[in-house]
Amino acid sequence: MDEPGGEESPGGGGDVEARAEAESEPPSLLLPLAADEEPCAPKKARLDLGEGEQESQENEVPVEDDVQTLTQLGAAKSDSAGNVEVKGEEEVEHHNGAPEQGHVPEEESSKEQDPEGSDDRTGVPQHVDLDFSQNPQMLTGSWAEFSSFPENYLKGCKWAPDGSCLLTNSADNVLRVFNLPPELYTSSWELIPEMSPVLRMAEGDTIYDYCWYPHMSSLDPDTCFLASSSRDNPVHVWDAFYGEVRASFRPYNHLDELTAAHSLCFSPDGTQLYCGFDKMVRVFHTERPGRDCEERPTIVKKQGVGGIISCLAFSPTRDLYACGSYSRGLAVYCCQDGAPVALLPTRHRGGLTHLLFSPDGNYLYTGGRKDPEILCWDLREPGKVLFSLQRNVATNQRIYYDLDPSGQYLLSGDTEGLVSVWDTHCTPCGDTEQLQPPHLTFQAHWDCTNGVSVHPFLPLLATSSGQRQFSWPSDSECDSDTDVGGHPERRQENCVCVWWSRPSGTAAEGSSTRSPGPETA
Repeated sequence: MDEPGGEESPGGGGDVEARAEAESEPPSLLLPLAADEEPCAPKKARLDLGEGEQESQENEVPVEDDVQTLTQLGAAKSDSAGNVEVKGEEEVEHHNGAPEQGHVPEEESSKEQDPEGSDDRTGVPQHVDLDFSQNPQMLTGSWAEFSSFPENYLKGCKWAPDGSCLLTNSADNVLRVFNLPPELYTSSWELIPEMSPVLRMAEGDTIYDYCWYPHMSSLDPDTCFLASSSRDNPVHVWDAFYGEVRASFRPYNHLDELTAAHSLCFSPDGTQLYCGFDKMVRVFHTERPGRDCEERPTIVKKQGVGGIISCLAFSPTRDLYACGSYSRGLAVYCCQDGAPVALLPTRHRGGLTHLLFSPDGNYLYTGGRKDPEILCWDLREPGKVLFSLQRNVATNQRIYYDLDPSGQYLLSGDTEGLVSVWDTHCTPCGDTEQLQPPHLTFQAHWDCTNGVSVHPFLPLLATSSGQRQFSWPSDSECDSDTDVGGHPERRQENCVCVWWSRPSGTAAEGSSTRSPGPETA
């Protein structure tokens, strides 16, 4: 049976409970440095980027205009955050440079932008719209990193809020951080090597969920952290600069036993961490680690969302958050007191695994396990499904999807390795719910594409692949490619890839016929 973090559901439908761990970890506060205190030195990569380098012909070269566009955007980003500086023969720092004295906070600096939308004063590049007039082209990826452990399939990938690095989760219970390749800021795109992680953060058991701090910025090491939850462990806050546990949040049940959160999500302002449990959401304050939390039952007087809260999402424009459960429940709550605002009808065939609000907060996209539909709910008319997006989800695995910053394109993988792109602005007319056809579909991987993440400001996509393989009974006399029943052996591909999603002349034309993975001898 698959884990609730993406593959197996817990037995009995209840929380996974364990003995409380020895409280040997001092609760270090997540507060900014004092004015007279020096910031931490930057973390250097622990791996040599030369290992596992792929042949240069694997990466197509974009046309000159595309290189200039990305170089200009990247220059502003790398100059301000110093995130991708290359030293010597190629020792890469994870987050180069400490914050400058007198640095203006992001909230204040955003107010200084000119009325025409230029971000030159802040050094933050503007977002480049994605273009899906043709298939995206693969730039680089990581294959060797996930081949040393048997069946080390991935469980999703997420770009950092500032776009400086990529976070992955895999079956070996290790969170890995990959830097954005520095070659993307130059014209030498044909020399991009295979990516290697600069940080590895190992959890003790199956990772249920993980998320970035929403205001993470490589300008300030104190904001570079993420949270993760694993079976029989407290919620850990990891330092994304050094790969160490910075703090922990320890939820306990009514028997005073440590219980694990099945879903995590920071509030939009980053001051609170919401954790999903069985018919319960616990709210921790980010600056106060430990066991103190606010408990918010999701079902009161037999009304609400029952079962394990498997996914959480916050509205970007309203003081609301949505909860989905493995029991197919879905509801919207108020952030201030957790009061239910709207209880949405049960429409999914399987338990919900992912929720996503549109940038304007008017729509909520929901997807479930063993459920071929992504439903778009119009929150201006609670209970109304605007349209449905069809994908192939044949397992209990959590299949992520993502929206581009404009909210126009929604991207999702499926269990066949395809990535589908839907134009959400082309909504069906009338009041009748309709099936929305994809705008574009391309083969990203040969195995299940379980993760899709859109870069915050560059026209880049990240995809992750892999799934648990169940082999058929085999016979030694049969051919190696088939079993006794004639079932073909499934092709495994456990990797993460980065894609360029703008036209690039002849390079993009060849991408549709190229193998999505590295060539093997």
